[in-house]
Amino acid sequence: MGTRRKARECALQMLFAADVTKLPGETVTRNFWDELGEPDAEELTETFSVRLTLGTLRELETVDDKIRTRAEHWRIERMAIVDRNVLRLAVYEFLYEETPNTVVINEALEIARRFSTFEATQFINGILDAIKHDLEKKNKKSPDDDNKKSQASSN
Repeated sequence: MGTRRKARECALQMLFAADVTKLPGETVTRNFWDELGEPDAEELTETFSVRLTLGTLRELETVDDKIRTRAEHWRIERMAIVDRNVLRLAVYEFLYEETPNTVVINEALEIARRFSTFEATQFINGILDAIKHDLEKKNKKSPDDDNKKSQASSN
C-alpha cells in the first residue's frame, strides 16, 4: 500500500475518533500516533495524515456544506460515521489539496471498500462525482481556489 493511501486510511480513523469522542483534533491525532499508529510508519504517512485530519476538522463547516448540496434526502448526522468521514476527507482534499479530483475519488472508493459496505461505496461515488462536477463547472480553476489550496498545503 502506498504512503498516501495509508495516510488517508489513518486520517479516516482519526476523523472517526474525533467524530465519536468530540475531542480536539490535536488530541485525537496525538493519541492515534502514540497509541495506534504503526511504529514503523513512514514520517510522510504521519505528516500527511495529520495534515488531512486537522485540515478537515478545521474546514468542517465548509466541507459539510459541500456534502449537503449533493446528499439529497440525507442529513450528514444520519449517515454512517465511516461514510460521512470518507466523504469529508475526500471533499477536503478536493478543496484544499493539490491531488487531482479523479485520484481523490478513486482513493475514497478504495478506502470505502475496505472500511464500509458495497452500497456505501456507490453512495459515496455518487456524491463525490456530483461535487467534482460542481467544482469543475464553477471554476475552470478560479484564482480563489488556487489560493485556498496553496494556503492549505503551506500549513
